[in-house]
Amino acid sequence: MTAINIMKLIINHWASKLCVLLVALAPFTAVQAELSLTQVWQVKDLATPESVLYVKQKQNEFLLVSLIDGVPTEADAQGGIAMLALDGTPIDKAWVTGLNAPKGMGIYNNKLYVADINEVVVIDIQLHKVIKKIPIPKSIFLNDVAVSANGDVFVSDTRLNHIYRIHGDKPQLYMDNIEAANGLTVAGKNLIVGAGKQLLQIDPAKKMTTLASGFAQGVDGVELIAPNEYIISCWPGLVYYVNAKGELQVLIDSQAEKINTADIGYNPTQRRVFVPNFFANTVTAYQLK
Repeated sequence: MTAINIMKLIINHWASKLCVLLVALAPFTAVQAELSLTQVWQVKDLATPESVLYVKQKQNEFLLVSLIDGVPTEADAQGGIAMLALDGTPIDKAWVTGLNAPKGMGIYNNKLYVADINEVVVIDIQLHKVIKKIPIPKSIFLNDVAVSANGDVFVSDTRLNHIYRIHGDKPQLYMDNIEAANGLTVAGKNLIVGAGKQLLQIDPAKKMTTLASGFAQGVDGVELIAPNEYIISCWPGLVYYVNAKGELQVLIDSQAEKINTADIGYNPTQRRVFVPNFFANTVTAYQLK
């Protein structure tokens, strides 16, 4: 047998071994690609929590929770914002009071922007005090808020299928006919929108792309956890992971227990997901693994 033939036999032998190894590892690789949520803590006695926002300001980190504390469509001045420590310890359950039915929140510099039925309430975070209110003409059910790097504030109106943009405290209609527009976040220069049972991307030219579809319920909260990867909540009790291919993985299904999963928050440093449970009057924190 020539040296060349011996070399071919050796190469073929190890090639077959490698194929067997890859086949054996394939299921393991698939399992590792899936994510899971493990409960870390839960805070009780919060008055209808709708949204959670992770805040980091210099060395200070905390959570803000919007509390409807009444009917989600009524201007009853019963709503407010609670502040929690990252471990769930309540710092101030009445951090801001006198709102109506506050829902989604977003931050730019030291200002907190809160969707509140038909206006966006602006709160000075250091003073935890309302400093202005920006009425959104003709709006009826403002729901979520996202803020771009340049300070543009986007707010959805789920009942009207609208998205508004506030620039320099002046609101204007940004997009219409976005079916059941709800959860918002900003990814680079793009606006990401939970619209009905779809996840949409809107670029600066207002071109829309569907990133994912097939959610069992309407999308509520939208959080970016990595480039092109998202954690999505649906209010009736579903939390999903969406990968870069737009594939869905159910992380939580509490529909049978009637435990709501409203507008979620996310701490990228700890990789923790914060879920407001609405009618259960709790906020639950999960470790993302």
